[in-house]
Amino acid sequence: MTADVVLGLCAYTHDSAAALLVDGHLIGFVEEERLDGVKHSKAYPAHGVAWLLDEAGLTPSDVTTVAYNFDGRRYLRALGQLPAHLRQAASRARAVPRARSFTTVHRRYQARMRDLAERFPRARLQPVPHHRAHALYAFAAAGVDDAAVLIVDSLGELQTTTTWHAHQRNSRLSLDLAHAIDDPASLGYAYGAVTEHLGWRRGDEEGTVMALAALGDPTRFRELMCRAIQLTADGFLLDPALIALRVLASCYGRVTPAFTAATCPPRTPAAPVEPVHADLAAALQDRTEHVMLHLAERARRLTGSGLLCLGGGVAMNCVSAGLIAQAGIVDEVHVPPAPGDAGTAMGAAAHAWLDVTGRPPTGLRHHCYLGPAYPDLALPAAPRAGLRASGPAEPVRHLARQLADGAIVGLFTGALEAGPRALGHRSILASPLEAGVVERLNATVKFREPFRPFAPVVLADKATDYFRLRQPSPYMSLAAPVTELTRSKLPAIVHVNGTARVQTVTREQHPFLANVLTRFGEITGHPVLINTSLNIKGKPICGTPEMALDCLTESGLDALLIEGWWVTK
Repeated sequence: MTADVVLGLCAYTHDSAAALLVDGHLIGFVEEERLDGVKHSKAYPAHGVAWLLDEAGLTPSDVTTVAYNFDGRRYLRALGQLPAHLRQAASRARAVPRARSFTTVHRRYQARMRDLAERFPRARLQPVPHHRAHALYAFAAAGVDDAAVLIVDSLGELQTTTTWHAHQRNSRLSLDLAHAIDDPASLGYAYGAVTEHLGWRRGDEEGTVMALAALGDPTRFRELMCRAIQLTADGFLLDPALIALRVLASCYGRVTPAFTAATCPPRTPAAPVEPVHADLAAALQDRTEHVMLHLAERARRLTGSGLLCLGGGVAMNCVSAGLIAQAGIVDEVHVPPAPGDAGTAMGAAAHAWLDVTGRPPTGLRHHCYLGPAYPDLALPAAPRAGLRASGPAEPVRHLARQLADGAIVGLFTGALEAGPRALGHRSILASPLEAGVVERLNATVKFREPFRPFAPVVLADKATDYFRLRQPSPYMSLAAPVTELTRSKLPAIVHVNGTARVQTVTREQHPFLANVLTRFGEITGHPVLINTSLNIKGKPICGTPEMALDCLTESGLDALLIEGWWVTK
């Protein structure tokens, strides 16, 4: 009997990725940047597709459905907004360029579909509404039976914010749209606009602005941000006099001269970070938190569900997600490991399977280690000039001892993680007890801004000793207040605002890392480590052994534990 082979794609745009379902089971998922070395790769995910098909023993001609993570036909809905934008003085100058840009993106979508038809001539092409792909993945990854699903991003066709009610009964899944907000009301667009104004790359470095916000005073620009991003009864809207009407072309700026006059001149990336920049970041973050809490409360009311799944790029704002979790609006908040656009490759594939069978795919629930693995890696004694490799008899004890002695170590083990957070398979680990560890990590290993914090990983059954968590946080998605024990004993993992973006680990989830934490706790008294991604600034998380060895040679790492091999300089 012929297998049903669904290839889900996020392609030709940022965060290219691919996922493969065979008869409804997830074979794997991988982000192209982890294989081609280009951060936020926009390429067709050729490396990822080749790996997935090889894993399944298939060829392109075996693919029966290609599910694409946008329905580009929906871009033309923006043309209907043209009269309203022409009538409004603040948006009039951009109204026609905006309409033209959406038409251009629609044409590009058609070209992309032609390219996919040539690559997979025997497959059915299925475009999937972007927010539906987000929502299906967020719900399927949570492993629950009923939930409100809130998707908040920059733009999906014309939608920017959607609320869904998802429920699964007797192996049947329903996903019903409860409310939608269309562009130009976009929280992701506004956050990216201010990120760019502050001198960081939108679509990449919003997390840096979130970290900077803790150093600033939100009151300085609070009133301005309240005007720029206005709450409404059913959501929010943007003031085009401050946040310019979106045009889908990079030559059009996103903040207006009025916004600049009321705040500060645009900062260049190399310029010093001044108090005014921190204050603006703080006001932006403060407003984002208020909007997200408002949206979460409304999702609870619309659906009646006590569980909330978050997805979309704004769901990566761990401070906002953490506040929702702490607020008691819902019983639990679930953020999938890949909440951004890359994860919609899985959501698009899930939609195609659900559309035919009415059933959700298997293999997504509570899974994050979905990419390539290299269990048979063999290294010579000198894998590269200046590097030495050996095989410790007890890797867990050896790694824990080295970390307790102050070493900063890269860890490359098992299948590649999904999503933007290193979750113990492609990580850099360090002791939070080591004096100056944060400064050393930022300056000589990660090469990034000194105010950026580092996230901790902790044994799940010890988490409440160190963090005020109301729920597990397996994917490092929630910022939580720390306890007094952490403040006094582990200040290296405490951000200026008194929180930490924590990952909780169980032995079922990650037995090797759990054992390392246990042994480290026996040595030091604290089963907590710093866990940051195995990469340096400007490069993606290392998806291959060669990339991991590059990271060792190009950074201040002391060592790399790669599939049981201990590699040093």
